[in-house]
Amino acid sequence: MGISRGYRALLGAVIVAGTLTASDASASTRVYVRIGPPAPIVETRVVAPGPGYVWVGGYHRWDHNRYVWVPGHWNRPPHHHAVWVSPHWSHNNHGYYMTNGHWR
Repeated sequence: MGISRGYRALLGAVIVAGTLTASDASASTRVYVRIGPPAPIVETRVVAPGPGYVWVGGYHRWDHNRYVWVPGHWNRPPHHHAVWVSPHWSHNNHGYYMTNGHWR
């Protein structure tokens, strides 16, 4: 016996709704920190592993109760004209919060 067409459509809608809700919730969640991040660490870039690679600089991330340095690395852009937007820390009345890096 197979699953009815109506049941499959309903199941598909529930899965999509759950996915959207989870991604919306995670996108809007901010972690606030009372202490500002330390100064960035000066990194020495090694030679790129090949043509077309872009340097993605390191940054401080908050790890439960302290800042941790995430080292920079070489990465290939997802498409030809992509530009890396570095992660950065901002401040408001609630404290410091990080905006993740992303390709634009």
